[in-house]
Amino acid sequence: MWDTIAAERGALVEDLSGLTDEQWNTPSLCSGWTVEELVAHQSGTASLTPPTFLVRFAGSGFNFDTFTRREIDRHLGATPEETLAEFKSLQHSTKSPPGPKASWLGETIVHSEDIRRPLGIAHTYPPDAVRQVLDFYKNSNTLIGAKNRIAGIRLQATDADWSHGEGPVAEGTLIDLLMAMTGRRHGAERLSGEGASTLASRCT
Repeated sequence: MWDTIAAERGALVEDLSGLTDEQWNTPSLCSGWTVEELVAHQSGTASLTPPTFLVRFAGSGFNFDTFTRREIDRHLGATPEETLAEFKSLQHSTKSPPGPKASWLGETIVHSEDIRRPLGIAHTYPPDAVRQVLDFYKNSNTLIGAKNRIAGIRLQATDADWSHGEGPVAEGTLIDLLMAMTGRRHGAERLSGEGASTLASRCT
């Protein structure tokens, strides 16, 4: 898994090298965060250990939004190039906050798409990795509420042998199903079937 994470981090660095200032300031699919801020967020995740997470989370008054904002500010460089350089230096890091290991693979893939899609950058992710993340999130409500979001809907991949759930069908590519499952309306709007509109209405 860490090899896949490192490869995806490296691919994102290549895609973001040479962006203009305007592109760096593009809103990502994470509401309120620019492309540069989301790169800084990923550097923060790759730098934390369970002890440092707990200390800084407590120092933020156990407020997740405050903690996240402080971590982004901690890893923003004086220029976007500096922000990207730090992220590149952490490509092979295996550090992470406390939590299931699959969640860090999920964060890498989903946040990479949160960055690429507004910039119009296409990327093909390893299907096995995307399936692994789908199988992790489908049973989890922690932080992003994926299990509740997809309740009563049958998800059906059109580019792989993967499906989940019962009810009206929402079908599309593995990566679009993942983006929809994690609350990205951009992903849900690319799905088809009777369940697609219901899933889109549960996304932001």
